[in-house]
Amino acid sequence: MSRTRTRDHEPGRRRRWAPIALIIAGTVLVAACGGSSSSGSSGSSVKVGLITKTETNPFFVKMKDGAQAKATALGMELMTAAGKFDGDNAGQVTAIENMVTAGVKGILITPSDTKGIVPAIKKARDKGVMVIALDTPTDPQDATDALFATDNLKAGVFIGQYAKAAFGSKSAKIATLDLAPGITVGKLRHDGFLQGFGIKEGDASIVCSQDTQGDQAKGQTAMENCLQKAPDINLVYTINEPAAAGAYQALKNKGVEKNVTIVSVDGGCAGVRNVQSGVIAATSQQYPLKMASLGVQAVSDFAKNGTKASGYTDTGVTLITDKAQSGVDSKDTAFGLANCWG
Repeated sequence: MSRTRTRDHEPGRRRRWAPIALIIAGTVLVAACGGSSSSGSSGSSVKVGLITKTETNPFFVKMKDGAQAKATALGMELMTAAGKFDGDNAGQVTAIENMVTAGVKGILITPSDTKGIVPAIKKARDKGVMVIALDTPTDPQDATDALFATDNLKAGVFIGQYAKAAFGSKSAKIATLDLAPGITVGKLRHDGFLQGFGIKEGDASIVCSQDTQGDQAKGQTAMENCLQKAPDINLVYTINEPAAAGAYQALKNKGVEKNVTIVSVDGGCAGVRNVQSGVIAATSQQYPLKMASLGVQAVSDFAKNGTKASGYTDTGVTLITDKAQSGVDSKDTAFGLANCWG
């Protein structure tokens, strides 16, 4: 009798399970089609790559944040990579190759070796990938499709003009704490500082020049070396604010920090706070989030209509100081802190 009841109800069971099975199948299909686009993890979404010099520098951390926010807003998948250290060209070459293999539509890169990276960029472009340099131009600049960056020459000019106005007729004994040989951004900032101060390379007022790789500890060592060579240094140009912090520590250890003016470039939050506290007299602030956001948008446009970004886009620079000088445009640290990164 129980077997008869079971057979009598089997058609009803099949009728009840059929629509449920269809619903389940439909749900799986929707998930397969829609899930990847929302997460940006399948070939259906446009892929964009970001390669920075390092993962730890706050400048590049903010750049990555800006790229991710823009990619998310545009429904794109962001792939990221970085060198193990500033100058790791091999790591960046590998990252380019991996991203091309993964099918990115465009690559945004802050090149560590502005000449050494060019062959890898050419290979990527030959395969139809748009490549945009952020922050640091390649050498030559047209090795990439476009450049979105601070005008680093202008950034140097601003702090050079500021220093000249601050010194007036006072004789300057200058130490330049630079980046490293052959890095375009370092040369542009250095040359801009000299131009803004109104002197040329080899001028007698430049009493010491040292490379720091933009590192605080190396900046301190470089400043110690310069003080041994020329104890009467009274003006220090630094490639960035970590190097400036290191230079200040060396000056403070010698008890001469109040006799020396430090000018720098970056505009990170820590650097602006050092301007506020008097460690740095003035800094040129740049905007990495804007660079990354514009870069991702350009890749999106390229994916949609095939139009490539080209040429140079200036992402802006502002002189930040609480000791304004006549004839030199600047903003105070309240503005700097409202627009800083890191």
